[in-house]
Amino acid sequence: AFSIPLTAFAFLGGALAIGIGFGSQNILNNFISGIILLIERPIRVGDQIEVDGIGGTVVNIGARCTRLMTFSNIDHLIPNSKLLENKVINLTFVDTVIRTTISVGVAYGSDLRKVFQLIKKAVDDHGLINKRPEPFVTLTDFGDNALLFEVRFWITLSGKVNRLIVESDVRHRIYHLFEEAGIVMAYPQRDIHLDTQKPLDIRLL
Repeated sequence: AFSIPLTAFAFLGGALAIGIGFGSQNILNNFISGIILLIERPIRVGDQIEVDGIGGTVVNIGARCTRLMTFSNIDHLIPNSKLLENKVINLTFVDTVIRTTISVGVAYGSDLRKVFQLIKKAVDDHGLINKRPEPFVTLTDFGDNALLFEVRFWITLSGKVNRLIVESDVRHRIYHLFEEAGIVMAYPQRDIHLDTQKPLDIRLL
């Protein structure tokens, strides 16, 4: 009636459809990913996960993103598509019991039997470390500057048990037990040899 060609509407409609399609691609991708997460449940509310170097507890799984509360009490909103496309470590997917390891180096010449006993005591005295499986200590290597030991133990993750705090407690205990027993925790050392043509001129200022 107004002599406007219908091809103009077709062109504008096509451009609008393409724009909406590209704009809603990520939204639709995250929405479908959210449905997959809710159906397959590889991640559940309350699980402790690590994704892209961020670790925390899953608080909510929404239609577009998942809310992750870190151990620093910081909320991270992670798009659902990232949880399917990227590598995700779920620490509590099958079992809440995990194994953790603490390393310590002592000076050469230390009483190895005493070192074993003190490290084991530091772990056994902690009330949040599981008795079964039993913790064990190993001499892992002869390092450049120290004898390297590792202690492996198991803890049950929960809202009240934080792996980082338990590991810190054990390190504190090991340090104080070593200090009382006179065992030196080694630190890097280097010998420097100077190849000079004449004695060094040293002045005390």
